[in-house]
Amino acid sequence: MNPAATPVAPEDVQGDARWLSLHERYVSEAKEREPEVVFIGDSIIQSLEHTEIWEKKLSQFHCLNFGVGGDATQHVLWRLENGELDFTSPPKVIVLLCGTNNHGHTAEQVVGGIEAILRITSEKHPQAHVILLVSRFVRN
Repeated sequence: MNPAATPVAPEDVQGDARWLSLHERYVSEAKEREPEVVFIGDSIIQSLEHTEIWEKKLSQFHCLNFGVGGDATQHVLWRLENGELDFTSPPKVIVLLCGTNNHGHTAEQVVGGIEAILRITSEKHPQAHVILLVSRFVRN
């Protein structure tokens, strides 16, 4: 069994349910908003929303940012299997970047996790164009 491709919520190390609260907000946004573009991933995606590029170039596309700092592929997979892809109005484009937080996983395991994410994304939104971004910061 590939741990990077097995959906699991991360341990709540802060003890404040921050991760679950953010996930619940994203699920709500998926049901209430009509995005053209959805960004999914880790802190690299999450921080994009606070850039000039987001404000001046991307916001016009009614984007949603579903980035969560510290998420590894198995966490992103759990989020997607638990409502973050349940859009009322399906997006035209889904942008994915994750894998850099998969500490202790082999490259093959990380690729397996990304493939699992791509599979569920394609199954739930076959009409969407999926853009896979690859980080230079992938560790291992």
